Amino acid sequence: MKFLLRILPVFAFACLLSTVSCTKSYTCHCVIKYGGAPGLPDSITKEYTITDTKSGATTKCSNESESKTNNSISTDENCVLY
Repeated sequence: MKFLLRILPVFAFACLLSTVSCTKSYTCHCVIKYGGAPGLPDSITKEYTITDTKSGATTKCSNESESKTNNSISTDENCVLY
């Protein structure tokens, strides 16, 4: 009986933890804009799937956002999670 009283809180905590930190598939949507020279393509978009917790997926998606310049051509990539 003592063993059951010890294991029951651990089991309840494990059940709670498994429902809270479940992973799902999220879509990261990125818009890429070019500038600095004539003839560059219009803005383009790309999407990809991230399977993680919501906070983990948000971090991974936002880490894809960047701005850079190379030979006077600027690229601005802005990513958001859907």
